[in-house]
Amino acid sequence: MDPTKEQLEKTVDIYRDTWVRFLGYANEVGEAFRALVPVSLVWGSYAVATAYVTADAVDKGKKAAVAHGDNPGRTTKVAVAVVDTFVWQALASVIIPGFTINRVCAASLYLLGRTTRWPLPVRKWTTTAIGLSTIPFIITPIDSAQSKVHKTWIFQHLTSGLVEE
Repeated sequence: MDPTKEQLEKTVDIYRDTWVRFLGYANEVGEAFRALVPVSLVWGSYAVATAYVTADAVDKGKKAAVAHGDNPGRTTKVAVAVVDTFVWQALASVIIPGFTINRVCAASLYLLGRTTRWPLPVRKWTTTAIGLSTIPFIITPIDSAQSKVHKTWIFQHLTSGLVEE
């Protein structure tokens, strides 16, 4: 293994191994607070999460460029690394968890309205608490499922013939 690849493997990935990873969950927090804050703040949380996903994809593209040097097919391999990371992160960090928390909170608010006589502000705060407390429980199953789908279908079909496995 050449030193460049060895160095890349030993370095800390700031997008996956540090606190920066939590920026990918910003939209989930935004969705949990949707009942309490203006929608513009929720969309702002999606902007933060999307910036995280984009930065991670660009970072993986730069690492792929360094790893492949001036080898033939470098551009394709860099493009595959960027697209692969962006698609995986967008689905696993933004789209699926955001939708999940949105639906959990919407269902909670609806059910609390139908089954309790709590005042609306109490129902909204309870919905937010339910949404926030759901986040830790959905991360691992969504990441695992997304990894399986991504590795078995998306990556295999979209990159067939472009990179050697």
